[in-house]
Amino acid sequence: MFRQLTFHTLVLLILFSCQNRQQTREPMLPASGNWRGIIHTQGQTLPFNFRIEHGSTGGIELVLINGEEELPVQDIRISQDSIFIPMHIFDAQLLARFSNGEMKGYWIKNYAEDYAIPFSAQHGATFRFVDQPQPSEVNLTGRWEVYFENDSGKRLAVGEFNQEGNNIRGTFLRPSGDYRYLVGEMDRNALYLSTFDGEHAYLFTGLVSNDSISGDFYSGKSRHEKWTAIRNESITLQDAHTLSYLKEGYTTLDFELPDLNGNPVTLNDPKYENKIVIVQVFGTWCSNCMDETRFLSDWYNENKDRGVEIIALAFERKDDLDYARTRIEKLKTRFNIQYDFLFGGQNDKSYRTKALPMLEGAVSFPTMIIMDRAKNIRDIHTGFSGPGTGEHYTDFVSEFNTFMDNLIEEQPETQS
Repeated sequence: MFRQLTFHTLVLLILFSCQNRQQTREPMLPASGNWRGIIHTQGQTLPFNFRIEHGSTGGIELVLINGEEELPVQDIRISQDSIFIPMHIFDAQLLARFSNGEMKGYWIKNYAEDYAIPFSAQHGATFRFVDQPQPSEVNLTGRWEVYFENDSGKRLAVGEFNQEGNNIRGTFLRPSGDYRYLVGEMDRNALYLSTFDGEHAYLFTGLVSNDSISGDFYSGKSRHEKWTAIRNESITLQDAHTLSYLKEGYTTLDFELPDLNGNPVTLNDPKYENKIVIVQVFGTWCSNCMDETRFLSDWYNENKDRGVEIIALAFERKDDLDYARTRIEKLKTRFNIQYDFLFGGQNDKSYRTKALPMLEGAVSFPTMIIMDRAKNIRDIHTGFSGPGTGEHYTDFVSEFNTFMDNLIEEQPETQS
């Protein structure tokens, strides 16, 4: 109830606080062109870039920009000098008042209790962190061995950066996926990187000394970790095909979960008989899942007549089928998804374990499980390195296509 009161109070303050002074005015539009936004969190300024485009019928579209990635946002509403921006597939939004090329408001996660972080934006700015940085003293292009550290211990990652002058792009790869498109600058020996996709806001800062980096990682409202890195061109992560595995005695999955209409579904249903089935463990709140879903949707639409099916098991922010349906339908529309969705419950380990008790290891979001026509599991792939990882993504696509082509061509009597 407190979160709801807080949310509605913010809406009222932002959307209606100034309307008494503007009853006779026509609704305005924020300026078209480039904007620089800032999430003000944990005492830090987390910048991101976006573009506003005016439509011919009076509406507007906003495009979130992270390097070469552009995420369009529609269904924007304007009331006088206030703007409501839903964050495309995610259950989050930007609410702000705008005037004279500025915005001030909040980034809100609708499903989270009391999650409203101050947001501001300036029209016309195209830089990310520093408008006129000092010449970089180093070039970070290459591969780095990275450790993130918090109270729970250290986690290995691989940093891959490409630097041109002061501008730097790249990502951090982890066993469970990647931090997607990171964009920023070098200012002498200071490193700044960020990304904002509507659901996740990441800020990385660091100081570079010779071939080492030490810095801080900030995520959203409260997450903070230290990180260190050393240049290591040969560093690798554990094979994504070995992180999750079947418990002894199991050869397949066995679940009964509701579809979006509440009807129970199992792998024994006639639709999946003698079909190769890919089971995707995912959530609509997960950015790596978004990347994997976009890939799988395109692949399925091209290959669905070859005797294959995909079932996505959704674990959402709430254990509520009606809520899950609204989020999944939004995702399906956005990526033209034709395959099946089942609801596994809340994105908590206990729900995942209950739905898939035969899986062991680092089962994360996303995890992809591939079964042959006899429903024997042939591969389990944990995490997803999306298009922001460059050659890692293209290598995955090539490997996946080869694996699936061979599996589809197998005759039933040759399957193990």
